[in-house]
Amino acid sequence: MYLYNSASHKKEEFVPNHPDIVKMYTCGPTVYHYAHIGNLRSYIMEDVLEKYLRFLGYNVKRVMNITDVGHLSSDADTGEDKMLKGAKREHKSVMEIARFYTDAFFDDCRKLNIKRPDVVEPATNCIDEYIKIITKLLDTGYAYQAGGNVYFDTSKLKRYYIFNDHNEEDLAVGVREGVEEDANKRNKNDFVLWFTKSKFEDQALKWDSPWGVGYPGWHIECSGISMKHLGEDLDIHCGGIDNAFPHHTNEIAQSESYLGHKWTNFWVHVAHLNTADGKMSKSKGEFLTVSLLEEKGYDPIAYRFFCLQSHYRKSLVFSWENLDNAQKAFEKLIARIAALKPDDGAVDDTVRAEYRAKFIQQMDNDVNTPNGVTMLYDILKAKTNDATKRALLADVDTVLSLSLLEKADALRERNAKAAQSGGGEFAVVAEDGEPDAAVEELIRKRAAAKKAKDFAEADRIRDELKAQGIELTDVPGGAKWKRV
Repeated sequence: MYLYNSASHKKEEFVPNHPDIVKMYTCGPTVYHYAHIGNLRSYIMEDVLEKYLRFLGYNVKRVMNITDVGHLSSDADTGEDKMLKGAKREHKSVMEIARFYTDAFFDDCRKLNIKRPDVVEPATNCIDEYIKIITKLLDTGYAYQAGGNVYFDTSKLKRYYIFNDHNEEDLAVGVREGVEEDANKRNKNDFVLWFTKSKFEDQALKWDSPWGVGYPGWHIECSGISMKHLGEDLDIHCGGIDNAFPHHTNEIAQSESYLGHKWTNFWVHVAHLNTADGKMSKSKGEFLTVSLLEEKGYDPIAYRFFCLQSHYRKSLVFSWENLDNAQKAFEKLIARIAALKPDDGAVDDTVRAEYRAKFIQQMDNDVNTPNGVTMLYDILKAKTNDATKRALLADVDTVLSLSLLEKADALRERNAKAAQSGGGEFAVVAEDGEPDAAVEELIRKRAAAKKAKDFAEADRIRDELKAQGIELTDVPGGAKWKRV
């Protein structure tokens, strides 16, 4: 398996640090508002990576933080705390806001088939870990106190900028408005490890520390939470590309200065979901949520399908037209799977092994989900029985998590009930994946003739289809066809 490593700027073979476990850390949400679907693209792709590692047989321990304190509205460690902003907006306490939007986030994840990480840790649970790290950084000269705050001294590093192969626009976080110069900093890139003084209204959450009553900076949180649960090294650290600088850059600076050795082997960054107007951002006030997609009639899994059709390192452009196309393609895929017979013989283990190997070959190339999705259609066209196809679809879906068989079985059951009651939609599925409106209209006319007990007309239409090289098979609730 090869992964693109943002730190080395190339694809590298993935080899875990320890033979018995893959240690994976993913930056979690700042829970001051609902997650928008741009945020959720990152979590979908990280979910696929984790599930693919498990598919390959790795034991994975994945940790995610919940930022419920300290994430300021500017990368220069200034501006209003996002959690306090949410509390003011809704006239609730910070902890009430954190609990509500944490639950909302994981409800969205459930709708998108995103697995809950093995460990989910709120930042407010790990104050002792941050104090321990900051104390050592002060003792070893990597940090200093000024103006009541503790800062990391970036001038002590041989190399500060790690992720320098991305363009400036990608690295710019969408919350840089109103950056003010912090006169306490020795160097412009220095960042706050612990606040006791700030330039905005009184912070809602504070703790005792050796440097006074205060609260942690945003960047120290991920280092502390990661080390608490995963030890002194990581195999994979994930996040959106907008976290590469400064958040992940600062994580590396403080973590490796504290540990005295390399901290993370692979940095995996997911590209933005953009609209025609640019990158989505909660700070803009208007954003697309999973609930909004549902209100407009979209299946959240169709959005997951939409994301999987693009490689995680490529920016993806969202439009309603693009989502419409993805949902239609997904519905056709489910209809084709619904036409498979669940009890059609025994599973051919040789064919199953062959197609599993093909899927692995595609996904081993930097988690290539577009090719992984294409494998679904290759499986449906395979020269094998339906039982083997269903087994393969189930195998692949442990990674892609599109609920393929579940949705197909539900559709088959609906169609069967509709057929029995004399109503409902008659499903027509092209087995070769190439719909033909004229052919399918004839198939529907034949079904209507059969329903009217006009068997002579039904036989005539069947003969007409046969003359066109169409092989027709009746299935519960519909028919499937292919050219021969």
